[in-house]
Amino acid sequence: MDTKALRQKILDLAIRGKLVPQDPNDEPAEVLLERIREQKQQMFKEGKLKKKDIKNDTIIFKGEDNLHYEKFQDGSVKCIEDEIPFELPEGWAWTRFSAITINRDSERKPISSSQRTDVAKIYDYYGASGKIDKIDKYIFNERLLLIGEDGANLVTRNKPIAFFAEGQYWVNNHAHCIDATDKFILEYLCFYINAISLEKYVTGSAQPKMTQDNMNSILIPLPPYNEQKHMSQRLNEVMYTVDNIEIGKADINELVSKAKSKILDLAIRGKLVPQDPNDEPASVLLERIRAEKEELIKQGKIKRDKKESVIFKGDDNSYYEKIDGEVSCIDEEIPYDIPDTWTWMRLENCCVKEIRRGKSPKYAEISNVIVFAQKCNTKYNGIDISLAQYLDETTIKRYPTDEHMQDGDIVINSTGTGTLGRVGIYRNTDNTTGLLIVPDSHVTVIRSFRCISSHYLYAFMKAHQTELEKKGEGSTNQKELKPLTLKEMLIAVPPLSEQKRIDKSINVAFSHLAIIEKCLN
Repeated sequence: MDTKALRQKILDLAIRGKLVPQDPNDEPAEVLLERIREQKQQMFKEGKLKKKDIKNDTIIFKGEDNLHYEKFQDGSVKCIEDEIPFELPEGWAWTRFSAITINRDSERKPISSSQRTDVAKIYDYYGASGKIDKIDKYIFNERLLLIGEDGANLVTRNKPIAFFAEGQYWVNNHAHCIDATDKFILEYLCFYINAISLEKYVTGSAQPKMTQDNMNSILIPLPPYNEQKHMSQRLNEVMYTVDNIEIGKADINELVSKAKSKILDLAIRGKLVPQDPNDEPASVLLERIRAEKEELIKQGKIKRDKKESVIFKGDDNSYYEKIDGEVSCIDEEIPYDIPDTWTWMRLENCCVKEIRRGKSPKYAEISNVIVFAQKCNTKYNGIDISLAQYLDETTIKRYPTDEHMQDGDIVINSTGTGTLGRVGIYRNTDNTTGLLIVPDSHVTVIRSFRCISSHYLYAFMKAHQTELEKKGEGSTNQKELKPLTLKEMLIAVPPLSEQKRIDKSINVAFSHLAIIEKCLN
C-alpha cells in the first residue's frame, strides 16, 4: 500500500468537499468571510494591524454569467475564471490566503548557529521544515501555523510544508508565521497547504523560495465554519489510521530486512540446508580448482600465483595456512565454525581473474561499449544498466578481454560515500542493450571459478556487506575498498552440490519476501 498516495488522496477529497457530507443548515462560507473582513478592519482601527496587512485583501464572487470575479480594494474587478481549479459544493467560497490570515513574519528573527552554540537549550527554535534547535529565549507564546518559506523541501516535500508551533518558541526567517482572527481556520489551512501543488508559487531552482506575496495569492476553497470542524476531526481520525499503517509497514519492512540478513547468515554457516553425506567434500572441489587453474595457466589466460594460499585443518583441530612453503596458525582469523565438509579459502583463490578495479573511462555520447559505474549497482533495485554511459571506443584497447564483464560477475563499489562496499551481481539479462560492458575505476569485479557458484559467492559477499562498508581506507571523503582487502577475505566454501541447494533455498525464501514487500508498497 502506497500510504503517501493514500494520504494525498484523502487530502484531495477533503479540499473538494468530498470527505464529509455538507449540511444545508451550516452558515455559508461567505458569511464567515464577511465576519473575518470586519474583524480585520476593527483590528486595523485599533492599531493591531497595519495598512500593509490588509491592503491585498480581495473579494471573490460569482457574477450573473456564472464566472468568477475578484474585486480589489481600489474598486477594480477582474475575471479570474481561468484560475479556478474545480467547482465547489454549495456553501463554500473561493478566497485568497491573505484575506483569511494575519501574517506575523515581521516578528520572527534568525539566530546563527554559532550564536546558538553556548546557550541553554530550553525553547524550541523553528526553521523552514520544523524544529532545528533549542535556545534560551522565545518570541511567541501561542499556537501559530508555520509554512516553509525556502529550502529544498518546497520541491521534494519530504516533510510537511505547513505545520504548527505551540507553547513558547522562536522562529527564524525561513518559515512564514501565520495567524488568523479565528485560529481554527489555521487547522484547515494546514491541511490545504500540504494537499496542493505549490509549484506555481515557488520561485528559484537552486534555492527554492515561496515569497510572502506568492503565498498570499494562493487560492483557498473555504468551507463553512462548521464543516471545517467536522473535516478537521475526520482528517485527524483518518490520518491517525494511515500513520498506524505506516508504522506497521516500517515494522514489517524491518522484519523483512532482518529476515534476509538472517537467511544469508544461516546460508554461509551451513545452517540453511541440510548437509548430504554423499556430497563431494570441498577438499575435492579445491582439487578441481587447482586443475582448472593449471589449464588456464597453460592457455596463458592467467599467471601462476607464486604465493598461493592453502588453508587446512591440522590434527590439533586448528586452522593453518601455507604460503610459499611457510605454515602459520590462523585460528584468530576464523570467524565461526563450519561443517566438516566445508573449507576456508581466501577470496583471491576463489577467483579465475585477478581481483582489481576497472579503469577510468573516456566517455562518448554514443558507442557500442558501455561503462559499469558505481551508480549502476543500486541500493534497492539491483543492477541498473540504464544508468551506464557510453565508452569512447578508441580507448577499448585499454581493457583486456578478461575485463569485459561476464554473466555472474560480482561487482563491489570500491569508492563513494554511502555506496562503498555495496555488493551486486551482474547478469547478462540486466544488459538489455546487448552492448559490450566494462567496469570503471570505482568498482571491483569478482569472477569465480566454475566449480564455485557465483550465486553462492554473491550471497556470501552480500552477507558481509556491512563489514565491507567499514573496511574503506583513506580520508573521510576519499575512502577506498582496496583490492588487497578483498583478496585476503576468508570465504567459507561448501561442496558444490550444497552450494546449489543453498542458491535454490535463498531464491525461494527471497521470492516469498519479495511478495510481502510488493504488498507493502
